[in-house]
Amino acid sequence: MSHDDFNFEPIRGLPEALPADEHILWQGRPNSLRLAKDAWSLNWVIGYFVALAVIRVITVSDMMSLTSAMAQGIPFLVAGALTALILFGVATVQARSTVYTLTNKRACLRIGAALTMTLNLPYVCIGNAQVAVRKSGLGTITFELIGETRLSYLMTWPHVRPWHMSRTQPAFRSIPDAERVAALFAEAAETRVSMPKVAQRGYTKTDSIAAE
Repeated sequence: MSHDDFNFEPIRGLPEALPADEHILWQGRPNSLRLAKDAWSLNWVIGYFVALAVIRVITVSDMMSLTSAMAQGIPFLVAGALTALILFGVATVQARSTVYTLTNKRACLRIGAALTMTLNLPYVCIGNAQVAVRKSGLGTITFELIGETRLSYLMTWPHVRPWHMSRTQPAFRSIPDAERVAALFAEAAETRVSMPKVAQRGYTKTDSIAAE
């Protein structure tokens, strides 16, 4: 028997039914592997354990045969593989419990695996948004909030822009086809508030979408 932990939601990813004048433009969630790399530094963790293994082999290579020296590095590689699997597992759980939603009036984030919460960000509360897109098309859209709106960095991590703690910026992290989603946001924000502006930032191709 299938079981849905979120079957209480009237609409997937939203805590209540939408008003008659509001409709969904897009829904998605993070890519698990990309989230593990971006939020949990998976590549750096793997590189760290590989470096430990190489250093160990070099250190003992003058005291034993090359085969024996290489065997000394295996425990570090095994530990690295287990750590990587754990991080990927955590990222997968986070990704599967997340639903990002764009409507014609707001951006919504249903986040949290153990403690679930939904963030509603009306476009009139978003002063600026930035998108960072990788060559694969995966990317992150961050939202700069205006007014008195404040969010906890720890409560919303990893669905935030990293290291922006004093003024937390919620984010659609590691989403597929990020450029198209950003265009949807820009069009909806233009209709709701004002004309978006475009500037450069980010990984390989980035846009800044202002809704002021």
